[in-house]
Amino acid sequence: MVEVCALGIDVGSTTAKIVGVDADGRIVWHNLEQADPQVGVQVERFLELAHEVAPKVTDPAGGGDGNGVPLIATGYGRKLVHQASRTVTEITCHARGIYRELGHGGTLVDIGGQDSKVIGISSKGEVIDFSMNDKCAAGTGRFLENTASRLGVELNQLGDVTLSTEEEVSISSTCTVFAESEVISLIAHGVSTEPILRGLHRSLVKRVVAMIRSVGLRPPLMLSGGVVLNPAIPRLLQEETGEEVIIPHHPQLIGALGAALIGLELVE
Repeated sequence: MVEVCALGIDVGSTTAKIVGVDADGRIVWHNLEQADPQVGVQVERFLELAHEVAPKVTDPAGGGDGNGVPLIATGYGRKLVHQASRTVTEITCHARGIYRELGHGGTLVDIGGQDSKVIGISSKGEVIDFSMNDKCAAGTGRFLENTASRLGVELNQLGDVTLSTEEEVSISSTCTVFAESEVISLIAHGVSTEPILRGLHRSLVKRVVAMIRSVGLRPPLMLSGGVVLNPAIPRLLQEETGEEVIIPHHPQLIGALGAALIGLELVE
């Protein structure tokens, strides 16, 4: 059994994450699953799991008044978490989470399945500025997922296959649909998978770098989100910016951690 004082849940388009923190804001429990279209059912299951490890978790909407622990929701589907004490934007939660994990400000890049965010964070952990891409799949994990499927490469192998070559084919299309057509044409002309993948990764990274420049790069450069588990992303991002890239221990949990930390403030 663990002592959970606040919960944070991050309902993304690809994965759903929940984090429990103790009174000092340390992660003492977490769970991560592929996102379920039935968000309510998944949240109920998450809370049941939390109750198994921390019996105090009974009524998260109680807000820390003795009827349970506060639950703060963030992410793409946060408004569907009806049990939440409060919903908070991803920008705020990611900034709070990364500051807790690394202890300093800088520029945070969060590449998700459906959107990407660049957040400028002060030395005190405050959001200075941000840029968000949520209108187009280019620059997100979906961009790579769609083309990887077309190339017959498993998602967990994308990075290794990409970095296995120095050859690179330029992908000119910034739209996922047109990029897929471009990939089909390259395959038809006998171009190998590896340089195509490297070109696709380069295209995504260049789009993210454009977002970084719009916000203004404040070193160090930090990464969060499941896509950064792909080793080609930090490698190419470092090449494009010339900055060392820092990845926290649990990059997928940063948003949920930030939400839980905000929930901790509701506890008397």
